[in-house]
Amino acid sequence: MPRNPSEHPTELELEILKVLWDESPLPVREVRERLEQTGRKLAHSTVITMLNIMHRKGYLRRKMDRNACLFSPRVQRDRVAGGMVGDILSRLFEGSASAMVLNLLETADLDSSELAEIRRLVARKAKEQP
Repeated sequence: MPRNPSEHPTELELEILKVLWDESPLPVREVRERLEQTGRKLAHSTVITMLNIMHRKGYLRRKMDRNACLFSPRVQRDRVAGGMVGDILSRLFEGSASAMVLNLLETADLDSSELAEIRRLVARKAKEQP
């Protein structure tokens, strides 16, 4: 029995999106090369298949340029991240942002500059509140 499709990109789809968020449009060959630079070695046909699946799902745009099919992201990084974080927030932390942040602070290896940046962001957010 097939599983229900996820409303979020898979791990490989995210890797491909990261490549295309950094630089696009790209042909299949260059997407494959960028993935290989990150340690993900895939057959050319696998990359073509994934790009076409992602196009069908609405994650990518494609256009022809001479004999090459060029791909670019149709979804924005912040929207994908927001959706995935929101899903984790509701499913794992029952909607409690403070519980999620506490978990992050306790489990992530944060250095002093990252902690200072988090303090700055929290202070900025607090100023935005009425």
